[in-house]
Amino acid sequence: MIIAIIPARGGSKGIQNKNLKQVKGHPLLAWSIAAARAAQNVDRIIVSTDSEAIAEIAKQYGAEVPFLRPAEIADDQSRDLSFLQHALDWFLKNENTVPEYVIQLRPTSPLRTGQIIDEAIEKMQSNIAADSLRVVTKAPITPYKMWTFGDDNQLYPLLALKNVAEPFNEPRQSLPQIHWQIGTLDVIRSRTILEQNSVSGKIILGLEVPNTWALDIDHVEDLERATSAISQVPFNVLENFLHAEK
Repeated sequence: MIIAIIPARGGSKGIQNKNLKQVKGHPLLAWSIAAARAAQNVDRIIVSTDSEAIAEIAKQYGAEVPFLRPAEIADDQSRDLSFLQHALDWFLKNENTVPEYVIQLRPTSPLRTGQIIDEAIEKMQSNIAADSLRVVTKAPITPYKMWTFGDDNQLYPLLALKNVAEPFNEPRQSLPQIHWQIGTLDVIRSRTILEQNSVSGKIILGLEVPNTWALDIDHVEDLERATSAISQVPFNVLENFLHAEK
């Protein structure tokens, strides 16, 4: 069994009730549900929330909310591992089974399609040794030219590069291409969560998407960016999945 888990807390410091803010006439949460519904390989869609209001909206758009997340794992400091462990524990206690794969779909990164979810799942399935997969994109700037301030108020390079004395002085084109993990989606084997107490494990696959897919909604203007992006190919097809059960 493959389940999509959408984490949607009720609280948010940056934008109040962020997961319920409207994007093209639908709550932000609904776009992650739509992407999961568009995927061919997802068996069930679960929303993990501490909010009755979010739970009701999630059900209207076709997701299951079989439990509410406890408050102690639903604050700003809560880690992904905690709510994923909670969800798998619920499955074990209530259905006497756990899914083989968990697909994490963060509502605050809504730029994804059913096709990319399926591609990520199939890539994981083709590598039985892999613990997880993360979606990445090419980093727009190189970390080899980044610095930290030391206690002595001097600059120190963030990264070293083997056989290159001063990578920060090298042309950007000669430095390694770095990929940046974005919140689009993660595919995780349940055994990674349960046996390694990790959401990534040791063997991590990557799936690259265009830089334009990298959107993490923290501010009101990000909602406007999401509205514009979702109106365009390939994300515009998601609206077809937002009507049947709404």
